[in-house]
Amino acid sequence: MNTIAERYVTLVLAVGRHDADYVDAFYGPAEWKAEAERRNMALPEIDAAAGRLIADIPDLSDADRRDELAVLRRGYLRRQLEALRTRVRMLEGLKLTFDEESQALYDASAPVHPESYFSEALTEIDRLLPGDGPLVDRYDAFRQKFIIPAPRLARVFDRAIAECRARTLSHVTLPPAESFTVEYVTNKPWSGYNWYKGGYRSLIQVNTDLPIYIDRAVDLACHEGYPGHHVYNALLEQHLVRDRGWVEFTVYPLFSPQSLIAEGTANYGIEVAFPGDERAAFEHDVLYPEAGLDPSQAAAYARVQALVDRLAYAGNEAARKYLNGQFDRKQATAWLAQYAMTSPVRAEQRTRFFDTYRSYVINYNLGKDLVKQYVESKGGVAAQPGKRWEEFVRLLASPRLPSGLRPPADPRR
Repeated sequence: MNTIAERYVTLVLAVGRHDADYVDAFYGPAEWKAEAERRNMALPEIDAAAGRLIADIPDLSDADRRDELAVLRRGYLRRQLEALRTRVRMLEGLKLTFDEESQALYDASAPVHPESYFSEALTEIDRLLPGDGPLVDRYDAFRQKFIIPAPRLARVFDRAIAECRARTLSHVTLPPAESFTVEYVTNKPWSGYNWYKGGYRSLIQVNTDLPIYIDRAVDLACHEGYPGHHVYNALLEQHLVRDRGWVEFTVYPLFSPQSLIAEGTANYGIEVAFPGDERAAFEHDVLYPEAGLDPSQAAAYARVQALVDRLAYAGNEAARKYLNGQFDRKQATAWLAQYAMTSPVRAEQRTRFFDTYRSYVINYNLGKDLVKQYVESKGGVAAQPGKRWEEFVRLLASPRLPSGLRPPADPRR
């Protein structure tokens, strides 16, 4: 299997020669990357090699069957390679629908929601933000009071990161050398990004193109850092790469099932780290004063944001219609404004994300829901926070696929 794994890594690096966004992280031997650059395999050659590699994956031995992670490893490599072949064919011109693409690349497809699905939350937001004009404009005006002033941005994020780290370390044993640095950047289609460098180190970039609201401090600190992407990658490196020698985890192909696990755990990790009212209390007591904002408005803002969070799947519908050719950019922007409470400027940025990352959007909301469902099915419910952390960390350090997060079908049906 280790030979299979090495060949898998070289194929991922080979695809990266054709797709600049494909290789999200690589910290394996430098000569493997140099060899990929030297060979510069053509796309049909990569596709054929991936097909042969899938066929070469050996059957499980008796010893492997007694090791759950070894069983998961085979399924993981097979499904990652299938997704790689899909991405290669897309680079060659294959056209897939939004749902076909997400299933092929991420091992999952998001449910379809009509406009009526979002109406209850929108009605509640309308009630909380009375006045004239479109609701999205009233929401945007309401949020202006909760923008972190640029001179205070770094200190607010530092406080959020420190809290997220402390909460994570009280439940998770991380390598002593783990760390990350934060950079503030512009002109990106995303709001934040974790670039994992290996050696338990990450570079986290925060996009400051648009105003950053107070709730984004905890969101980004958890999602990109603790217990999100940074912790996820560090645990994979520690437990699978270093302890087991599984080199396939030295590379992370972005357009693959691994991304649903990565994004889903990063989003659910916010709830794990700040259960119940603990996030609201921390923001009120610490982050609002640090940002120079009025803490008396924190509860009102949290109520509105909780309702806006219920609109998360509206972004999927906009992406689905946009990528399937049912919406042009203007129509997608209007949909996001009406059903996702996204200002026109942010909605335009969101469509640029659709252009680059396409059906990747399902990994955030569907990923969170699947991870939450899986952890709770193992007993990690809110009333058992210790068990929830245990199952969450077990998932982070495993090669489980998105399809493995769903409960088995009831045989009686």
